[in-house]
Amino acid sequence: MIRLILVFLFLLCFFIISIPIQLILWIVGKFNENAKKHISLAIVSKAFKVVAFLSGVKLTVIGEENVPKDTSVLYIGNHRSYFDIVISYSRVPRLTGYIAKKEILKVPILSTWMRYMDCLFLDRKDIRQGLEVILTAIDKVKNGISITIYPEGTRNGKDEMLPFHKGSFKIAQKTGCPIVPMTICNSNAIFEDHLPFFKKAHVILEYGNPIYPNELSAEDKKNIDTYCYNIIKETYEKNKVQI
Repeated sequence: MIRLILVFLFLLCFFIISIPIQLILWIVGKFNENAKKHISLAIVSKAFKVVAFLSGVKLTVIGEENVPKDTSVLYIGNHRSYFDIVISYSRVPRLTGYIAKKEILKVPILSTWMRYMDCLFLDRKDIRQGLEVILTAIDKVKNGISITIYPEGTRNGKDEMLPFHKGSFKIAQKTGCPIVPMTICNSNAIFEDHLPFFKKAHVILEYGNPIYPNELSAEDKKNIDTYCYNIIKETYEKNKVQI
C-alpha cells in the first residue's frame, strides 16, 4: 500500500508540474525541435527511474554494451507489463520513439510527452493506419531516431509469448538499421500480478547482439519474425530461472 501511495503522489506531482514545463518546451520547439526532444527524453527518463525506485524494482541489466550508440536502431521486445516501457525507456542512449496503442492519446499530459519524444500511436483495428505508422517509423529511423516496438501486438500477461507480427520488422528491413532484441523478465510481478498494488520485484532486462537484416540468410530474412522470436524466447527462458 505504501508503494502505491508513493507512486500515486509522485505521478500526481509530476503531471502538475508537467503542464508549465510542456508549455515551455513547446516554445523551445518553435526555435529548436531537437532540443525539445532531448530535454523531454531527459525529464521523462528521470521520472521513470523514480517510479521504478518507488515501486521497489530491483533491476539487473545484461548486454547493454550490445546497443549501438552511433546509429538509430529498432528495439523489439516481449511485452508483459506497463513497466516494460518504464524500465527500458529510461536506458535508451539516443532519441527513441515507442509505438503504442492509440488509446493512450486519451491520456492528457502523458500523450503530450510521448508526442514530444517521437512516439507513434497505432490503431490495431485499422490496417491502413497501421501501415502509415510503420512508414512514419521508417522515416524517423532514417533521420536518426530509434524506434521500439512490441511485435506481439499487445501486452501479454501469460508466461508464453505470442507470435510476432511480421510487419513489425519492415522498419529494419526497409532501412537496414540493426535490430536489438530486448528481453524483459518478471516485469509483470511489479504491478499486473496483484493489481492495484505495487510489490518489490527482481526484473532482468537483457539486450541481445544487434541483428542486421541484410546479413541474414535468405531463409532467416523471409522468416525474420520467427528468427527474432526464438532469440527472445530463449533469452526469456534462460533468465526466468534466475528470478
